[in-house]
Amino acid sequence: MTPSLVLAIAGGVLIAAGVYLVLERSLMRILAGVMLAGNGINLLFLVASGPAGLAPIVGEPRDEIADPLPQALVLTAIVISLATGALLLAMSYRSFQLEGHDEVADDVEDTIVRRRAQADLSSEAYVEPDSSAVADTESGGRLVLDEEGDPTSADAAEVGR
Repeated sequence: MTPSLVLAIAGGVLIAAGVYLVLERSLMRILAGVMLAGNGINLLFLVASGPAGLAPIVGEPRDEIADPLPQALVLTAIVISLATGALLLAMSYRSFQLEGHDEVADDVEDTIVRRRAQADLSSEAYVEPDSSAVADTESGGRLVLDEEGDPTSADAAEVGR
């Protein structure tokens, strides 16, 4: 059997659908995406391993011997994807128990980094809110974030080094 273009395209479609689902916020969709991508990779790996042959026994003609390594690696990948699926399913169930939904929340650290990037005056993407904040920082004041994440100026004594 020669590698089939249809199987290669099917593996690519499975991987593309899996990547799309992994980028969602619901843990159940992430689980489905991991499973689809894993099956697509296994399919592509077996298609790329070459034509099927006889059993890997010494004494057979070299051209007809099947390579057992791709099969062993796919079996290992199946076990790993089963464990990953069980972990994601348990996380989704626990999240649903605690919060009533299985969506992934925003990371607190990412929010802090985004607010610091917005307050950075040296950044090219920074949009200056008004000229008074720039004047305060040029005169030795410090720029800090308020509760909403907007940049405000404050003296070093107020911030409490």
